[in-house]
Amino acid sequence: MDFFTCPKCGGLLRRREEGASLACPAGHAYDVAAAGYVNLLLANQKHSKDPGDSPEMVRARRDFLETGAYAPFSEKLCELAAGELRRLSEGPCQAGRTGRPAVLLDAGCGEGYYTGHLAEYLPAHGIDARIFGFDIGKTAVRYAAKRCRAVSFAAASAFSIPCAERAADGLIDLFAPIVPAEFARVVRPGGFMLLAVPGPRHLYALKQQLYERPYENESREIDYPGFRRCGRERVSFSLRLSRKQDILNLFRMTPYYWKTPAEGRRRLEELDTLATEACFDFLTFRREE
Repeated sequence: MDFFTCPKCGGLLRRREEGASLACPAGHAYDVAAAGYVNLLLANQKHSKDPGDSPEMVRARRDFLETGAYAPFSEKLCELAAGELRRLSEGPCQAGRTGRPAVLLDAGCGEGYYTGHLAEYLPAHGIDARIFGFDIGKTAVRYAAKRCRAVSFAAASAFSIPCAERAADGLIDLFAPIVPAEFARVVRPGGFMLLAVPGPRHLYALKQQLYERPYENESREIDYPGFRRCGRERVSFSLRLSRKQDILNLFRMTPYYWKTPAEGRRRLEELDTLATEACFDFLTFRREE
């Protein structure tokens, strides 16, 4: 787990001989939880007593994703990440080819569903990579660490990522806060950043149930300092949900959960089935040399 750094002094954290904690050269130590993650979130980095998604939201997302409904999204994510890592393996640094595994960071990893899929997909396709993930929510990170022992996880903030400059060959951010300055700091020159954003018609039929005047998502081209845009790929697929609990779980894992009027919630709760489209855009950026 020699990737994360001390949130107090920035020194590299290494596992102590007894294996129950990580420590930096200055002696700051952090216990490794029984679930397998380390808490690197300092008190002054929290915006609430228990930041991140609530346990209810984490469970809803976990249960919904485990149905396989978003498998096409996960497959495209793995394909794109693998393509970028192959590109790097053939470059001057040859990450993942000459004894140095590529380093992939999942920023805002949640309960680790997609992180776990990457951990299975990459070695199965001949890519030597070490994967690290963090999330500000300890409940989510606990689920992630239990789900995938091959990945090193930490509770941490995207606004102060506990890793060294240029430590990652690639970074993925799936619907989590985007912090351009921090992402540019931790991704090495020539590396990549892979983002996912909702497409225009994403879950439109769901929004028709929630709102009197549903709206399409705006599709924009955004530039981030230190990165250059190099690709946009759309993945869309049909969702046909025939269980009320799946419909409610999908709702709970969306931002609409926080801003839906009572009447819209009532209409949704009365549904027994829902047919809608899932639509996402993957945006690939490369760190400028």
